[in-house]
Amino acid sequence: MESGAVFAAGLHPNPPPCSAHLLRRAKLLPPPPKLFSLQLPKQSHFASFGNYNNNNNVTSLKVASPASNVAVELADIDWDNLGFGIMNTDYMYIMKCSHGENFSKGELQRFGNIELSPSAGILNYGQGLFEGLKAYRKHDGNILLFRPEENAQRLRMGAERMCMPSPTVDQFVEAVKATVLANERWIPPAGKGSLYIRPLLMGTGAVLGLAPAPEYTFLIYVSPVGNYFKEGLAPINLIVETEMHRATPGGTGGVKTIGNYAAVLKAQGAAKAKGYSDVLYLDSVHKKYLEEVSSCNVFVVKGNVISTPAIKGTILPGITRKSILDVALSQGFKVEERLVSVEELLDADEVFCTGTAVVISPVGSITHLNKRVSYGGSDGVGRVSQQLYSALTSLQMGLTEDKMGWIVELK
Repeated sequence: MESGAVFAAGLHPNPPPCSAHLLRRAKLLPPPPKLFSLQLPKQSHFASFGNYNNNNNVTSLKVASPASNVAVELADIDWDNLGFGIMNTDYMYIMKCSHGENFSKGELQRFGNIELSPSAGILNYGQGLFEGLKAYRKHDGNILLFRPEENAQRLRMGAERMCMPSPTVDQFVEAVKATVLANERWIPPAGKGSLYIRPLLMGTGAVLGLAPAPEYTFLIYVSPVGNYFKEGLAPINLIVETEMHRATPGGTGGVKTIGNYAAVLKAQGAAKAKGYSDVLYLDSVHKKYLEEVSSCNVFVVKGNVISTPAIKGTILPGITRKSILDVALSQGFKVEERLVSVEELLDADEVFCTGTAVVISPVGSITHLNKRVSYGGSDGVGRVSQQLYSALTSLQMGLTEDKMGWIVELK
């Protein structure tokens, strides 16, 4: 193991009583009287915890824990004005392995800064991936995850492209569960937001020549969030980028590698300076077919047909994208994955974007070569966008029956 890639966050105090209760109830934490250890089934071993010492305040708001009369004291946050930003929570999850080996043991650690060698693969050659998913709290106190195994499979696909080992699907899902339960007091009350979960896979071993790193770290941290766009479900306004491109054929546009996202910042910043919400990118070959927005997939609606660009290596296979296609089919829409031209975009009845952070964002207007086209009627929110948003968020938050088998309930 590279000594330069040791993490500085080494304190392991007892979690708050509410979190400890949930960990024991999830069979991730046995119930010794003072010190206790946490072990993932067959995969990962968690370090022991000492005395708890956390200066974060709690509110008087209490939420009943599922299948228990234990109340959860939530973190001291203005839940009604929760934005999309980072908040330091209680715990993060760490798991390491060497190149050519498999991940096996992981642990919960206090959330904090990490220490890396200056020659870590992630810092020098960008050998890293990330994922994003959410946990929701139901009115009865139960906690829900939405399709976490899809994130695990996408991470494994990306890791193969980036020459990295990756956790198994079971390891990924169990690590997510443990991290969410350990930070349970940071999950917003029902209807107030969600707990955003950010898994990272990084080459943290020291390497000078261009090569795969000798050591890798899988890390998960979380943060409570509200809406990604400040407009919420209100319409966003996009501009079509005609000069810069997000991805090229044969590149890494189809995996969630870290370097994909810094490349969009220049165009995105210029667009926001002009009053637009974000940028819609075109393909780099023909420069006329839609690809995606900076961090979202895009859909166009014409009559009863919902179309979205096909996954061909330059577009990220979004999990929300995939879910919306299935939901739309179940509601009687015809769905198409194919090349979608700018001309079709400008002639559409509706346009919307999808992603984990935004879920669905209706597009109020598109500007292309100084021509602006508006959508969605007087309020800019189209009927189809609203219908699909309501259907998917109701499912994610446990308000409707999960007939798809997508929800993982933490009890």
